[in-house]
Amino acid sequence: MGATPPIFATLGCRLNAYETEAMKRLADEAGVEGAVVVNTCAVTAEAVRKARQEIRKLRRENPDAKVIVTGCAAQTEPETFANMDEVDAVIGNHEKMSPETWAGLAPDLIGDTERVQVNDIMSVTETASHLIDGFGTRSRAYVQVQNGCDHRCTFCIIPYGRGNSRSVPAGVVVDQIKRLVDRGFNEVVLTGVDLTSWGADLPGEPRLGDLVMRILRLVPDLPRLRISSIDSIEADENLMLAIASEPRLMPHLHLSLQHGDDLILKRMKRRHLRDDAIAFCEEARKLRPGITFGADIIAGFPTETDAHFENSVKLVEDCDLTWLHVFPYSKREGTPAAKIPNTVDGNVIKARAARLRAAGDAQVQRHLEAQVGQEHQILMENPTMGRTAHFAEVIFTTPQEEGALITATPTRIVDKQLVV
Repeated sequence: MGATPPIFATLGCRLNAYETEAMKRLADEAGVEGAVVVNTCAVTAEAVRKARQEIRKLRRENPDAKVIVTGCAAQTEPETFANMDEVDAVIGNHEKMSPETWAGLAPDLIGDTERVQVNDIMSVTETASHLIDGFGTRSRAYVQVQNGCDHRCTFCIIPYGRGNSRSVPAGVVVDQIKRLVDRGFNEVVLTGVDLTSWGADLPGEPRLGDLVMRILRLVPDLPRLRISSIDSIEADENLMLAIASEPRLMPHLHLSLQHGDDLILKRMKRRHLRDDAIAFCEEARKLRPGITFGADIIAGFPTETDAHFENSVKLVEDCDLTWLHVFPYSKREGTPAAKIPNTVDGNVIKARAARLRAAGDAQVQRHLEAQVGQEHQILMENPTMGRTAHFAEVIFTTPQEEGALITATPTRIVDKQLVV
């Protein structure tokens, strides 16, 4: 077959992107060749459909390759992918991070290897550290500090794909960030499934804020540290202190809010109420004026009435949310919410999701208008596009160095982007 390096396709979250980079190294060290690896997402039924679509597309484009499917959808629905004619092997989320798995695949390119390698993810008690040196780009790097989730929100399948919460020790995280800074990365993003649960399984039960403060203290040459999605109800005292006092911690937080109505939040088995979300945003804004918030919000959860939905729309303004991830509710078999009989009509769900997105677009426009004429430090993601500390996209008419931090003043807005 020749020395053909594997092709990797990543669907879903930043953690998947991180793990794909780790798998590339594991596959290379094992000598895996002539394979296509699809790292799937299971967050919605639509995500699983897209995974199947991507697998078929990659099989058409690479008819002679062996197709390996892994990720959350492979973990939660191994039989779905094992039954696809296009698929040669299905590997679970724990197995995909094991050198032994890839070593077993390499000699026979799956031939005699067990075709489905998916074990009980709930039995996994540790998250191995995988030191990677980048993502094939010179801009930002993602560092996994946590995996899994101990909570059981009624709509969510992810704990069954990721297992219970496990933390990467602080010393390992700091060492990896030092390596990334030494390689020239100007921004590092801490990522995980349930970031604010970091540390609960480590000696002394440190909190996420302790980790953030330690990173900023021990890696003084790191220009920018960013946190991916957090559960605001679990924000600890040191995290709030870091928000208030550490300019290298980016003034942008993505919040796992999910809804704006108390009854729906209870039916989702969330641990916060509407007023908790508003209070957190108000406190963070007092500590760090100008901070921006993104949020996940679900439209059309079973039993959601027009009045319930209006509370989600109002939450966008009440929390002054800017960057919304809107999810039309998607029934996931195996979750408690899938058993709720009072479902919302699909067309109503689409319309509500569209209204939420429109509300988010209006908030983005307001934010961008306030940034015109203001000086910003911008991290270049490619020669013509970068992001401000608040995560707004900035387009440059003159090419810049990828990965560089550029100080510039946007002069106008075009298509939801600032322009320099």
